[in-house]
Amino acid sequence: MIEKFKTGALIALVAISLIQSYLLAYSMPGLNATVRSDQNYANAEPMGRELNVESVIFPDQLIVHLGDNKHTVILPGTQFYEMILNQRIKGREFKGFQRNPANMLDWDKVRKNDIGIELRFDSGVPVQLLQKLLKLEGDLLFLNETINRIWIFKTTGTEEVRTFFFADDGQMVYESVRADLTVRDVQDYVGFGQYQQTYTMTADGLYYPDNPIVASEIVYPYETYSPDLMQRNLFFDPSTTRTWEDRNGSQIYTDGKRGLQVEQNGMWISYTDPAAPQNIENVLSDNVFASVDFINDHGGWDGMHRFVNPGLSSKGKLVLFQQYIEHYPVIESAPFHYGYMRLALQQGVVTEYARSLITLGVKEESRKERWLPGGEPLRKTLQSFGRRSEVIALFPALQALPVEEKKMRFTPVWAVRLQDGSEHVLENAYPYGYEPPKQEEPTKEGNAANSGNLALGGSPGNGQTGSLSSLSNAGLLANKAAGGESD
Repeated sequence: MIEKFKTGALIALVAISLIQSYLLAYSMPGLNATVRSDQNYANAEPMGRELNVESVIFPDQLIVHLGDNKHTVILPGTQFYEMILNQRIKGREFKGFQRNPANMLDWDKVRKNDIGIELRFDSGVPVQLLQKLLKLEGDLLFLNETINRIWIFKTTGTEEVRTFFFADDGQMVYESVRADLTVRDVQDYVGFGQYQQTYTMTADGLYYPDNPIVASEIVYPYETYSPDLMQRNLFFDPSTTRTWEDRNGSQIYTDGKRGLQVEQNGMWISYTDPAAPQNIENVLSDNVFASVDFINDHGGWDGMHRFVNPGLSSKGKLVLFQQYIEHYPVIESAPFHYGYMRLALQQGVVTEYARSLITLGVKEESRKERWLPGGEPLRKTLQSFGRRSEVIALFPALQALPVEEKKMRFTPVWAVRLQDGSEHVLENAYPYGYEPPKQEEPTKEGNAANSGNLALGGSPGNGQTGSLSSLSNAGLLANKAAGGESD
């Protein structure tokens, strides 16, 4: 009888232990900690939409090398960009990385003679983040690198496809000797660019179109988040915050530790949450993950953004996200702030946060066709730029400026990025109504008339959107696209 009682008691104890283990493992209500750390924030109303890290890691340009020293540039968000990156490169495996000096090949010769494609990350992306875009397997040396270019090409006269990842410091390249790519893939890349605007490369690696290209001046309606909403979202206990207005007209919120400055008539905020300096090195990729989570919880995202590496001088503490409108990065019109989010972090803890409170309407209010210069006029403007030796990127962009109550105008411009990370307008679009001289069309179907629009980002309309497998199919797609909606 006693033995049966002991057995029953033992079974009961085991059952209770299993139930407790289950509750702990699945965080049942009532078992969570009720104490919040001072790094927590108040739960406020939902604001902008959430993004994941995969959404903010992408090349700013795809350079297609057509052979015979002909090239074209494809921008984010265009149909061909999506076909190349998402349907042809994402999901492929890159393994067996071999480390070599950057001068192992004559890259000018490769660029001129061998068909292929370059994925350009203007400011470099740590491999830990690049793995969110591509399937990469390598050793520790490679995994700790920052990559600013991926170059895939077919060697002229052979059936060999080679793939190189370029280190941002310009010293090393890593060749993936077991890349999941074929000659047919490279031919498809070239096919996508076959009928688009051609580009010429400068001696220092910048590309400019051989002819003017068409873009759009767009006006969007907008709303703004209220400063009070951001205050409730960013402060642990909003009831303890004080507010006042400084001599410049900015509103200041503080709880004694954190501070929130509201500028531009309620359209821009700068938030600070001081943290003690640490001797531990900041890991940029970790801070990018933390930044995306922080933005998701504190304001969200208005449209598409791309991660921009601030460079070595930031020591991994700064993180920037640049806004895109359709296919173009947005640059601000000083002193008006708009077009990016900037964060500073200490070991994953956000200490500074600057962003716009503007949210654009779903649909534009107006759109006008504007032409951007190309060819020799653009080259001369670039050469005469006062800080030409510091230019590391040339790109079409949209310059943002509020024009009237609750409306924002985005005007196409040529912009340059300098070594210090700053961006400047190089050349404005031609005046509204200007039509460049008709160009000689390279095909009977008149693809050149539409190629500039496609290369810069004009929508190819409702033509074929499936995956292509040959040069002829790519040409057919370009022909169908010529009748589509322009940007």
